[in-house]
Amino acid sequence: MSWRAAVAGFLLAGLLPVPAAASATVDKATLLLSWTQPTAASTAAWNTARRNQKKWAEYGFDWATDHCSHAPERPFGFRFGPACRHHDFGYRNYRAAGTLDKHRKRLDEVFRADLRRECDSHRLAAQPPCNALAFTYFQAVVLLGAKEKPKTR
Repeated sequence: MSWRAAVAGFLLAGLLPVPAAASATVDKATLLLSWTQPTAASTAAWNTARRNQKKWAEYGFDWATDHCSHAPERPFGFRFGPACRHHDFGYRNYRAAGTLDKHRKRLDEVFRADLRRECDSHRLAAQPPCNALAFTYFQAVVLLGAKEKPKTR
């Protein structure tokens, strides 16, 4: 790995602040991939970018969301909304790029990992019901995603 790739990796993981000049040198696909991994660091980097969308405007990302579609964002007080927004971000941007089918399984795993981290943040007694709900949300995404017809460009 070159030193440039290593530095880009640190920048994209959100471990270092991204200077304006550096953001112009990283391509959209690389950013999108770095923000749609099933890791806490990837989710944190995406969330930081989401809160400062103007900084990334030149890339034309689609930040729109329908939240958790028709499901509650806070079932029984569990915060599933952020996971839904992250999932929407991945789906909308890969769909726009025409590569959703290639990335769908990973995006669904990102959703699952985000939900698990939410459940892990609760006291031990609350984790089993949270995980049961999270599994239901995950399965709904997988089943509905599998039924979705690929969009042609």
